Amino acid sequence: MGARRNSKVAGSVEQGVLVATRGRKSRATEEQFEENEAGLEQGFADEAELELEEEVDQRGAIDDSVKQYLKEIGTYPLLTAEQELELAERISRGDASARQKLIEANLRLVVSIAKRYSNQGLPLLDLIQEGNIGLMRATQKFDYKRGFRFSTYATWWIRQAISRSIAEYSRSIHIPVHVMELIYKIKRIARRLYQEQGVEPLPEQLAAEVGLSRERVIELLNVSDQPVSLDAPMADDEEYHLADVLEDFSMVPTENHAAQQLQREHIEKAMTVLNPRERTIIEMRYGLNDGHSLSLDEVSVLFHLTRERIRQIEVKALRKLRYPERYDGMRDLVRA
Repeated sequence: MGARRNSKVAGSVEQGVLVATRGRKSRATEEQFEENEAGLEQGFADEAELELEEEVDQRGAIDDSVKQYLKEIGTYPLLTAEQELELAERISRGDASARQKLIEANLRLVVSIAKRYSNQGLPLLDLIQEGNIGLMRATQKFDYKRGFRFSTYATWWIRQAISRSIAEYSRSIHIPVHVMELIYKIKRIARRLYQEQGVEPLPEQLAAEVGLSRERVIELLNVSDQPVSLDAPMADDEEYHLADVLEDFSMVPTENHAAQQLQREHIEKAMTVLNPRERTIIEMRYGLNDGHSLSLDEVSVLFHLTRERIRQIEVKALRKLRYPERYDGMRDLVRA
């Protein structure tokens, strides 16, 4: 186990998007996260700034940096429902400045959500950065015509981004500390370049930034992203061997891929019979957007409805999808 190191925490604005760089883990106290309209509006400003400052006061080494981060995001005004709608309409017409304003206005939402995950192994500001990426993706995919608030929709994407980061961190394969440090450095640079450019950076770009060869960068990313042979020695640490061989589940047989693609087309066609709220609930409950399904309780929080009401809407929607014979592509879904 590596020794704990002091590390800087800084908030910087890159292409107008605030990026939180690596910092020390913050041991936030767990509190009930009330995702009601007030919490998603003004409440996030107070909760993020006051409670987080109180938590980091106990960790003086990062106190000033984190406060500066909160101070910077606090300068961005919160939006009313009407302002959100106006920006969303402009974004749908390709207005980049409107997208930027929507991102900035919701940075405190990311902090408030990231706080809930700060006891799961990753530094708080790493979680915030992952959440910021989820927020950016939410602005790309948000459909204002469905009738719900952007903050409600973005919460889902932010949580997915943070959860995936934690899952990756918690992988069962143990990799030497010095190798993991290199991997984290490469991934932080990759996130920054993605936020600056809007596209995934090439291995050559990462290699130039981190000072390694292109081949070494690819090797390190493969170690991180894929199951590897546990018997193979790690590069530049030949005494370290992994014990078993794990199957690579990332490869999907061609015939399975074709079947999945066909099913997706059937599902998309079938979902047209649902109203916007029904469609969104089905997408969330069955993970149709990203493969991660939400519980009734989680969906009820996002919609500010009771768990039972969400269940009723889901049942009604599934009935619609079961009935017409032309929606055969939904059978596997509705039988689940």
